[in-house]
Amino acid sequence: MDPELNPLDEAASQVVELGNRMADADREANLWDIADGLLAGVVHYWLHSRQPCGDPHCDDCAPLSTADDRMKELKRLIDQYAQESDYYHSPNDTNVGRA
Repeated sequence: MDPELNPLDEAASQVVELGNRMADADREANLWDIADGLLAGVVHYWLHSRQPCGDPHCDDCAPLSTADDRMKELKRLIDQYAQESDYYHSPNDTNVGRA
């Protein structure tokens, strides 16, 4: 683990590196399939890590104590991380102005 990166940044960096290694290893692979697979794994891991402890009165688990609550938080984080990404906007987006 890079001592300069916090665990969130290190994990994100490693996922990007894994996707790049997979794409480099198989030049015929569909990049969208690789990205979808990485996303599926990340979502699975995130949901697994957010399982409530089982104590219905646990204050720490209360905000994520239902599947709907966990999905709301996951969607909020996806929106946040997407908007923070350098790739959120593309020069090829159809809503980009052309001069």
